[in-house]
Amino acid sequence: MLHGKIVTICEFSGSILAMIYAILIASNTGNEILGFSLLLISAILFAIWGFIDKRWAFLALQFFYATSALIGLIRWA
Repeated sequence: MLHGKIVTICEFSGSILAMIYAILIASNTGNEILGFSLLLISAILFAIWGFIDKRWAFLALQFFYATSALIGLIRWA
């Protein structure tokens, strides 16, 4: 089923990107732009998942993460 495949792709890709983001930011190695870019992509993937599954609180949380990513990108650019 296409619905299930999209959710799975968004779930796993979003999770992996969020983990890489966390490692990049925590490592303080000068990779902030890459890290915040990955956070933004992760938030978009999770937002798609939240929308498809009608998980409105989870979807709303992704707007917070996306906003945080944009602030990080602007701050570190």
